[in-house]
Amino acid sequence: MMISTKSRFLRYAFGLVLATGSALAEPKPNVVVILTDDQGWGDFSLTGNENLNTPRIDSLARDGAFFRRFYVSPVCSPTRAEFLAGRYHPRGGIYSTTAGGERLNLNESTIADAFRSAGYATGAFGKWHNGKQYPYHPMGRGFDEFYGFCSGHWGDYFSPELEHNGELVQGNGFIVDDMTDQVLRFIEKNQEVPFFAYFAPNTPHSPMQVPDRFYDRFRDANLKQRGENPQQENLEHTRAALAMCENIDWNVGRILDKLEELGLEQDTIVVFFGDNGPNGLRWNDGLKGVKGSVDEGGLRTPCLVRWPVGIQAGRVIDQIAGAIDLLPTLTGLAGVARVGDGTLDGLNLTPLLTGQAEDWPERAIFSHWAGRVSVRTQEYRLGPNGALFAMKTDPGQRTNVAAEHPEVARRLTRMAADWRKDVFPETREAARPFPVGYHDFPNTLLPARDGRAHGTITRSSRWPNASFFSNWTRVSDRVTWDVEVATAGRYEVTLDYTCAAGNAGCVMELSLGESRLQATINEAHDPPLRGADDDRVVRKESYVKDFKPFSMGIIELAKGRGNLTLRALEIPGEAAVEVRRIRLRLLDEE
Repeated sequence: MMISTKSRFLRYAFGLVLATGSALAEPKPNVVVILTDDQGWGDFSLTGNENLNTPRIDSLARDGAFFRRFYVSPVCSPTRAEFLAGRYHPRGGIYSTTAGGERLNLNESTIADAFRSAGYATGAFGKWHNGKQYPYHPMGRGFDEFYGFCSGHWGDYFSPELEHNGELVQGNGFIVDDMTDQVLRFIEKNQEVPFFAYFAPNTPHSPMQVPDRFYDRFRDANLKQRGENPQQENLEHTRAALAMCENIDWNVGRILDKLEELGLEQDTIVVFFGDNGPNGLRWNDGLKGVKGSVDEGGLRTPCLVRWPVGIQAGRVIDQIAGAIDLLPTLTGLAGVARVGDGTLDGLNLTPLLTGQAEDWPERAIFSHWAGRVSVRTQEYRLGPNGALFAMKTDPGQRTNVAAEHPEVARRLTRMAADWRKDVFPETREAARPFPVGYHDFPNTLLPARDGRAHGTITRSSRWPNASFFSNWTRVSDRVTWDVEVATAGRYEVTLDYTCAAGNAGCVMELSLGESRLQATINEAHDPPLRGADDDRVVRKESYVKDFKPFSMGIIELAKGRGNLTLRALEIPGEAAVEVRRIRLRLLDEE
């Protein structure tokens, strides 16, 4: 028997969704989570920005719930880990945004583990940024399908090389449009079964590339609202960021339209939020701090939750909440059991969403990056230097009120110290090697980002993500990857390289322990750097090249840990090859 939308909402709103998180077993709602990259609190018309229009994102607040005080981490990978695990990111081993420090510990269960265990089809699309090599890879963390890239940022946004289920593929068109196409395909393919789709567009993160159709209206725009220090604002960067945000809005609209087209709109939970503050000194509603800051402006994002049969339209929620809350909340709304036994830091927000939170507990949310910790309660924020701010009356953190409220300052200082002792691991995660060789996922990619250069070899940029190794001029130099081979056996080795015409003939050796493999690269391949022509603003990250795959042959690797080492045994020209990555493919075990 068909149940009306009104009656189903009443069933949820009047007690059949419990504050403990249990929910009706049927029907199982679909879930779509959208997490954008470097889109701050002020980058929406919803939050008062008159420089741009984001009507489709805004509609999620109109038709669902709007968390107005929702907190994430200051940078990308910690927020993603907190969403995935429902726990503060230091517990999961996140200490950097690159070179292995972005990986979520393997003993952490994820929200995708929970939904897949409950029979959901699960897919991740876009930027992952919580580990590249399986089982850190999305397909080792509960996702049936993955399309996108695992790095912290990408070097080219127009038909770039991407990854689909462990295989390298060529993208089609602007990267966010292409990723959205894959989300739509996933929804269509799984429309008859419950699905969990995680869509993480990698914009407005730099490089600042966006199609003309979105950029043209901002190209010479006289922006009405500016950053707190207009003289420091890079207007071209702001214009590009706003254009990228409008592109995101368009793609969010495509997803919402697809749900409506397939008749899935009513029974699909759609969540939208950002991963940190804005990546520039643009308008941010007067909040202090940008990306990387543990102040309000670096941490606050709108979080929108639409579910027509479970959440009344237009609900505005002022209680503080955060990314750590989404795992218990979404599993609670869907009636899905959590997988794993680690203590969650997040709360189930169902009572707030359904209007049943009569006695919502007082809480604090902690934020950390680069040794700095801040504490947010409903009324105050304690900064890392001990300054205290009354956030209800001073959201821009202009006046330190620690002297006026010494007991509050002391209490929050003690809480911050206790939190540090509780969540930080005793050992640094730098001790983790990069895993290689699993039957369930035979392809392992070891990019330059995860390697270490020795001697005069340099990176193409000081930012490791999307970089490559260059300036290989001495046979005494080498590149190493700290790896752990899970399966002893034969591995096919591919080197992605460039080589100037005068440098052909260099002899490369790959070794691990007693195993050695040598090959001579006789074919020159010297493409130009790519990306500058599409950049709206000069980038700080590496430009990219079209690297050529070279089959070095087969190597036998023993099980265990060691330094996978790439050397140039002979350099007949001025330099050896430039290296983007090593690929290892498990063929068979010993």
